[in-house]
Amino acid sequence: MKLRKSAATAAVVAALALTATACGGKEGSAGDKQKGPDTSGTKALSYDVKKDAKVDSPVFEAAKKRGKIVIGAKADQPFLGFQDQSTKEYSGFDIEIAKMIAADLGFSPKQIEWKTVDSGARETAVSKGDVDLMIGTYTMNDERKKQIDFAGPYFHAGASLLVRKDEKDIKGPETVRDKKVCSIVGSTPLQNIKKPKYGAKVSELSKYSECVAQLLNNQVDAVTTDDAILMGYAAQNEGKLKVVGEPFSDEPYGVGMKKGDAGLQKAVADAIKAHQDNGDYKKAYEATLGKSGSDYQDPPAFTDPK
Repeated sequence: MKLRKSAATAAVVAALALTATACGGKEGSAGDKQKGPDTSGTKALSYDVKKDAKVDSPVFEAAKKRGKIVIGAKADQPFLGFQDQSTKEYSGFDIEIAKMIAADLGFSPKQIEWKTVDSGARETAVSKGDVDLMIGTYTMNDERKKQIDFAGPYFHAGASLLVRKDEKDIKGPETVRDKKVCSIVGSTPLQNIKKPKYGAKVSELSKYSECVAQLLNNQVDAVTTDDAILMGYAAQNEGKLKVVGEPFSDEPYGVGMKKGDAGLQKAVADAIKAHQDNGDYKKAYEATLGKSGSDYQDPPAFTDPK
């Protein structure tokens, strides 16, 4: 399954209300009795740490002074941002993107302090300086740009549907009428699936894992959020769950940072581009999202930061 949308899908974006919190509400503990993703492929990945990196940025200078960079991440999204509860280590595509950026800013993996940040608290965490960067299925949209800045997008996802393997009736959002569909409080996919044209009976929970557990227990008929996230859960529950239909929204993932820090914004964008060009991006994708069954997609063109 390809996660990249066609040009036609991109046109849908303009019609979507992007003021809601995309990609989920409050995140819970990762895993919740489910097995973690296979992260063995990421052990071979490493990124050269730049010496004497210089960036005209107050956030960067503060990070250099403290000797570490604080990065906000997700903890319950297999193959994207996932924290193993036994080792407390983070893994996934977004985690690798964060490591690439940190390396180009002069920080080794040991100099990264990870913080799990609830989706609804991301703008606050960035604005208050609780995190230096936020990298976790973070959809770039105009409402958020009023509060923070982004570098990106580095990846495109889109809302889709996760169902049980034996489900035959649900094939896309147009087939969920009178079906029980679970999503995350405050998410863009939740707002989309609640539209009268779909006619779904919507269940709103606080954790991805709770929605998936209800799906496995036959309490709901489907789960909706970004396809990249759903593919991870399908792979985590191989033989039990599947992703169906084409994406029905566009979610461009970016790196969030404090508003007005143009130096850091440029440095982050340059870092992402450099690792796309040297092949690190593709290797990271194949070692993470690629294992969820999604096909590699060329990275999207960056948007004008203004």
